[in-house]
Amino acid sequence: MEIIREAGQMQRWAETARLAGEKIACVPTMGYLHEGHLSLMREGRRRASRLVVSVFVNPTQFGPSEDLNSYPRDFDRDCALMEAIPVDTVFAPQPADLYPPGFQTWVEAAEITRGLCGAYRPGHFRAVATVVAKLFNIIKPHVALFGEKDYQQLRTIEQMVRDLNFDVEIVAMPIVREADGLAMSSRNAYLSPEQRASALAISRALRAAGQKLAQGVRRAQELREAARVVLDAAGELNVQYLEVVDAQTLEPIGLIEAPVLVAIAAWAGRTRLIDNCVLVPPPAPTP
Repeated sequence: MEIIREAGQMQRWAETARLAGEKIACVPTMGYLHEGHLSLMREGRRRASRLVVSVFVNPTQFGPSEDLNSYPRDFDRDCALMEAIPVDTVFAPQPADLYPPGFQTWVEAAEITRGLCGAYRPGHFRAVATVVAKLFNIIKPHVALFGEKDYQQLRTIEQMVRDLNFDVEIVAMPIVREADGLAMSSRNAYLSPEQRASALAISRALRAAGQKLAQGVRRAQELREAARVVLDAAGELNVQYLEVVDAQTLEPIGLIEAPVLVAIAAWAGRTRLIDNCVLVPPPAPTP
């Protein structure tokens, strides 16, 4: 497994691979890998002849009070996991290589980033879109894989690819969960046993909303109320948002007539957790 640190070297690697007729799959990560990341890599391995994984804790997407300095990092552990996939090339640049002195160009998808996490993390998705655009220009993938746990990020990248005519296929992969239902996240390492137990209410709340829809309830407010009851019972959680929005546009809705996203962000202690599910309304009964 080759480790490349410099953007120029990575571009030359990609150009050589493309000229040789190779198909490149890319999985962008911030490291501290878990099974969710590995599931993306396995699918990338299946879809392409060359698999590149980026490991880069992107400083621009962290707010002033967020956990950039404490974000978990273990590059040697990550490399061992990637070798087992196997990954062909790891791109692990330094911040100064992606953000050279005088950097001033940003990519922003305006409307789709206004709500949900975007309402609480100003500038976050601008930074995400920018770094992913840079990674696409450096790695030159034919296909890139992203997890649905970061659903707004996924939709933002899809929007960017459409709007800017990137020649890359975006593949969405399902959320990978722990056996107890907690969505896998690098930040789960922060949780105490008590906080982790409380965090399980998030996935239970999503299931409660899904049960309401399956029972024929079509008002988004009723799904929110069902989920809120579960979250409030947890006690230890500080809910930042609980929303039911259109699954494509991420716009708020009242009556559910098409697939919807139920999305939750909550704090367990000092750890911010996000989770979601896409719900499809059952067909209306035939008269």
